[in-house]
Amino acid sequence: MSKPIQKSVCIFCGSRSGDMPEYEHAAKEIGKRIADEGLRLVYGAGDVGLMGTVANATQAANGDIMGVIPEHLVKWEVGKVDLTQYIVTENMHERKKVMFMNCDAIITLPGGPGSLDELFEVLTWAQLEQHEKPIYLLNVSGYWDPLITLIEHQIAHGFADPSFRDFLKDFNDTDSLFAQLKRDLTD
Repeated sequence: MSKPIQKSVCIFCGSRSGDMPEYEHAAKEIGKRIADEGLRLVYGAGDVGLMGTVANATQAANGDIMGVIPEHLVKWEVGKVDLTQYIVTENMHERKKVMFMNCDAIITLPGGPGSLDELFEVLTWAQLEQHEKPIYLLNVSGYWDPLITLIEHQIAHGFADPSFRDFLKDFNDTDSLFAQLKRDLTD
């Protein structure tokens, strides 16, 4: 009997830890939950900030990890070479493509401009019917409230279709996020 194919979750998050301990706590919780659920973590291969926190928590719980990092960030983000799979790409575009192609769902934790870039790229692809992968936002301590307001503002002013909001499922806690993730990955 063959082993079922392992599902993978891509995490977008900060290469910094932010200014609130809740961000790091959520990153640890997500990393552990990914491993406990038998999922594979796909992330940016850094060992700093929330990226490193998620990866270290997944490793501590004996989870599989695919890390993808562009050459120019290996030193800056401290490429975490002790992963199940460590891939170095030529540039950021290739990194995002490899991460996206190797996941079944995407979760965005608090982060900065890079996390926004990654999130909006997959949201745009979903809007253009290039994929149907679920996209989740973990809104730790209201961090993403301004982003949600901005998206609703774009819709209200006619720059996005109301259906655009449906591509992004936001959650305030990991339990409800993982309950939805389990449903989405088994459908």
